[in-house]
Amino acid sequence: MDLLHDRCAGLDVSKKDVKACVRSPGARANQRHSEVRTFATTTNALLELRDWLVEQRVTLVAIEATGDYWRPPFYLLEDDVNVILVNPAHAKGLPGRKSDVTDSMWLAQLGECGLLKASFVPPEPIRQLRDLTRYRTTLSREHTREASRLEKELEDAGIKLSSVATDILGVSGRAMLEALIAGERDPQVLAQMAKGRMRTKISPLTEALVGRFSQHHAFLCRMHLDRLDALDQDIAKLSTQIEAALAPFRDQLARLDSIPGVGRDVAEVIIAETGGDMSRFPTAGHLASWAWRRPRTQPVRRAKQTRPHPTRRPLAHRRPGRRSDGRQPHQGHHLPRCTIPAPFPTHRQT
Repeated sequence: MDLLHDRCAGLDVSKKDVKACVRSPGARANQRHSEVRTFATTTNALLELRDWLVEQRVTLVAIEATGDYWRPPFYLLEDDVNVILVNPAHAKGLPGRKSDVTDSMWLAQLGECGLLKASFVPPEPIRQLRDLTRYRTTLSREHTREASRLEKELEDAGIKLSSVATDILGVSGRAMLEALIAGERDPQVLAQMAKGRMRTKISPLTEALVGRFSQHHAFLCRMHLDRLDALDQDIAKLSTQIEAALAPFRDQLARLDSIPGVGRDVAEVIIAETGGDMSRFPTAGHLASWAWRRPRTQPVRRAKQTRPHPTRRPLAHRRPGRRSDGRQPHQGHHLPRCTIPAPFPTHRQT
């Protein structure tokens, strides 16, 4: 097979060390020489790795994506050498290639022949934006879980506030919770704290606020509310930082925000995950596949008239982006979590 890279390197990264193999021309014609070295994953050791690769005049470095361990060597090398990140599924070793050393040699051999596909690694500003949006998403989910814990605590005390109020953390619900924690137990007094449209539900609120709310429940509810307030503050800080980082993408954000069902937060995540540059995806179908938005993974076939499986869904009714074997691909997995709810508001109301 023809060689596209005369000097190529393959890196197999683990938590503690990096196995590096450099493939270069041998002493005789049509002969290839392989040299394997092991480096630690500390910054100084990775700088030594970079100097060695530059000294060897390597034109391509292939790194197998292993958890998050690939990040330090990739970030240190990307400014000095041509480095690509490879999906392990695209670089499966031949039978018997199980050790880290042979994995790095196999990567180098595939790389010099141009058989490896480079995964999408965004530039540093987009990587930082991703960190912000993903952490905000994590905190938002934690906020939802904490609110659920608060509701369970009220259920344990026999307070059925969530059965009457849509949002127990709204203005009315928060005032009632604060009063309960402060020691107020009279349901009529608590119900009179309702504001706005909640004033029409005074009678059911009075019934719902009768319970056995004790000091134990007050202590735990206070902790839940404090935790929710802290999460709100952290999410607000992240949103401010995200808004500043997205200043160069105002036009793209405005266009995305104009799509029915795509709000500001979803638009920010789309920019952070794709980098705002659609040229990386040959077609819209490639982008949809990368983002787990495929309508189905196999063509619909006419099945025999047999009794349906009790748990297996028919092929046409499987969830978008779900593989038939139940496994999920890794790329683009942060997008569906924000885009799944987006299509629902697009239905017209009559």
